[in-house]
Amino acid sequence: MKNLLGLVILGCILTSSVALAESSLIVIFPQTNYQTSAQKIFFLGTAPPDGQVLINSKPITRSKAGHFSPSFPLQLGENLFTVRHDNQELQIKVTRLTTVPELPQGLAFAKDSLTPASDIARLPGELICFSAIAPPNASVSVNLANQTIALSPQPQQAQLPSNLAALTGQNQPHAQSSVGNYKGCTTVATAADLGQPQFQLTLNGKTITQPGSGKIKILSRAQLPVSEVTADAGVARTGPSTDYSRLTPLPKGTRATVTGREGEWLRLDYGAWINSQETRILPGAIEPQTIIRSVGYRQLPGATEIVFPLQVPVPVSVQQSEQALALTLYNTTAQTDIIRLDDDPLISRLDWQQVAPEQVKYTFNLKKAQQWGYKLRYDGTTLVLALRHPPKIGNTRHKPLANFKIVLDPGHGGKESGASGPTGYLEKDVNLVVSKLLRDELVKEGATVVMTREDDKEVSLAERQAIISQEEPCIALSIHHNSLPDDGDAEKTKGFAAFWYQPQAHNLAIFLQNYVVKKLGRPSYGVFWDNLALTRPTAAPSVLLELGFMSNPDEFEQVVNPEEQKKIAQAIAQGITEWFMSVR
Repeated sequence: MKNLLGLVILGCILTSSVALAESSLIVIFPQTNYQTSAQKIFFLGTAPPDGQVLINSKPITRSKAGHFSPSFPLQLGENLFTVRHDNQELQIKVTRLTTVPELPQGLAFAKDSLTPASDIARLPGELICFSAIAPPNASVSVNLANQTIALSPQPQQAQLPSNLAALTGQNQPHAQSSVGNYKGCTTVATAADLGQPQFQLTLNGKTITQPGSGKIKILSRAQLPVSEVTADAGVARTGPSTDYSRLTPLPKGTRATVTGREGEWLRLDYGAWINSQETRILPGAIEPQTIIRSVGYRQLPGATEIVFPLQVPVPVSVQQSEQALALTLYNTTAQTDIIRLDDDPLISRLDWQQVAPEQVKYTFNLKKAQQWGYKLRYDGTTLVLALRHPPKIGNTRHKPLANFKIVLDPGHGGKESGASGPTGYLEKDVNLVVSKLLRDELVKEGATVVMTREDDKEVSLAERQAIISQEEPCIALSIHHNSLPDDGDAEKTKGFAAFWYQPQAHNLAIFLQNYVVKKLGRPSYGVFWDNLALTRPTAAPSVLLELGFMSNPDEFEQVVNPEEQKKIAQAIAQGITEWFMSVR
């Protein structure tokens, strides 16, 4: 899997189009010796339209230009494919890897199956759980300090597909045998360094002992460490790895008590996890708690700032909903009697409540449903929430987007090639072509357009996000072309798609999806909530558009057609103009 500039592309190993031109039969994907855990795989390539292309002696369907992307089932282990066209032949080997842990043979634990796999720290009384994969009918236990914890064989449990399964519609769980999966838990009531657990396995009268990979510590509730966020926006998650979902980023300076550890991840007192590399420990600091009294208010050109004076910077979360934005402060107790909020261009009313003993929630009821972006920061110990005002709509009929700034992000660039079409034509190139056409159309309508790149250069995700934050456009659009996971049906999957993450971008995503599909008669791949780098910015409604599939033979011909590129650029520009008029 390659996550290229916020767009998920599976298995597209790219070869330069110059090298591909030397051969008339081309297979872009998969390259030989490719490995995957998918049950099937599609072949992406092209050959002259005359004659047949055979894969393992079976003729395949091709587009008028000769492009193809048929799918073939994979057996576990090595799969050999022969691709032929006239007198040309390519040999490709694809290895399907199993996702089921391999049971050990004889008296042994399965490799890397002992958990916890890293050092952990927990509070007194919390469950500490262990697991191992061992032969059936074995006796498995863990010795920890002065106690022995028996690990019991577990019943069958469903295996969930990856998040990418939502892109192919194959996201149903399937049963996985748990034979040999042993688990058990314990609690420890007092603070202690318990050291490494020792796993013990007995089978047929023989016993082995193997140390665990991580050490275990029970924290003292009276001496919990306090961390401070050092990153500009600390990435808070629901669990201790990047596999877990994101929560509202924590502004630089946020302080919180550490209530647990797992490897390099810290669990903070309000429940979120953060990578320790984005924090520092404050020696001797006590548990951060604050009261809040007055709440300040000031109008700026283009924004309203709400100011929350606090004793220490505490964790926060933001939740947008239809015509409201809610801000929650943790480890906070209200002593509030007065809040000033004049008649505001954006806010109709501010409500607050102490929703839990140390949790205060502020709800901003808005005058209109469409939200235009927000920023959150700490100035010392004062939290500042800036809510952006709606853009001023121009009155000129000939320049309906006058006064509007738009950021256009041509996806990928430089070494980040993105997806590839069956000829080897790269997504990064077509993204730039269409983005420039779209820019020209928007400028005709009076818009000011800022491009994240105007040539074939590499621009990092952080740099693209920073451009959106600094420029504070009315909207931001990231332009891409799509591909599929290995087991996707590339021959049948096509269409326009819109991706959003922040609720303030949902209406724009839906509108552009419906507008372009109807205007051009294009198939609709769908609208997706997706945790992508170019949909996450909060400073403006940010949407990522997938204009079509590089991996679909017929749609690829449309993707590279200059007339069709002009049409889709015009349609998107017209859709943007119509959307602005609809939400003003």
